[in-house]
Amino acid sequence: MELPWLEELNGQFPSVERALQEPNGLLCAGGTLAPATLLQAYSSGIFPWFEEDQPILWWAPDPRMIIRVDDFQPSRSLRKTLRRAGFTFRLDQQFAQVMRHCAAPRGEESGTWINPMMLSAYSALHSLGYAHSMETYLEDKLVGGLYGVAIGKQFFGESMFSRADNASKAALSVLICQLQRWGFEIIDCQVANPHLESLGAVEIPRGQFVEQVARACSAEFAAQQWHLDKDLQSGVQTATRSEK
Repeated sequence: MELPWLEELNGQFPSVERALQEPNGLLCAGGTLAPATLLQAYSSGIFPWFEEDQPILWWAPDPRMIIRVDDFQPSRSLRKTLRRAGFTFRLDQQFAQVMRHCAAPRGEESGTWINPMMLSAYSALHSLGYAHSMETYLEDKLVGGLYGVAIGKQFFGESMFSRADNASKAALSVLICQLQRWGFEIIDCQVANPHLESLGAVEIPRGQFVEQVARACSAEFAAQQWHLDKDLQSGVQTATRSEK
């Protein structure tokens, strides 16, 4: 099957049902990472992922991995970390730096899919209030976090990093507590991996995911810089809530 190019489709994404089974979810190629294109993609259940020497590739895998916000329960060890590690948490204070940390090689990896084009594109979304970073600090030093895209009341997770034990897991836990207060229902985690499964992520059929995303993206929620509730800034409230 020949892969469709966005330029030939007048910039309109094909139905996600046309995505390839192998590789799972590859839908189309081309186009740009302009804010309008990215927002159209995410609200349709589609995301970009490509290497620096490739054209822009767009994906809609089936099944889709998600975290249900109301079902999330931090592990006992993570609750202990939230109480004792001395972490503090902030939203949207160092977005570009979080992306750069996520882009850094890990272990034996030599490269990253978070290339300069992606950094520029998501920084533009951040300036418009659609991309956000959740940050973990230890003695005012950024030691972990994650970033993603939010449309309406739907959060699409992109990547996370840790420079201290459990720093990214702690950031996710506090973010989930905040998202629950705002009425968000799921976090998109894209595709399965053991790390996400350890955090309680589950897979659902793509059709179900797309329906839920369409509903959540249409919910009224302003695109703006995010701020963490004061009682969550130490993370202790998150740990205590999970034990009730």
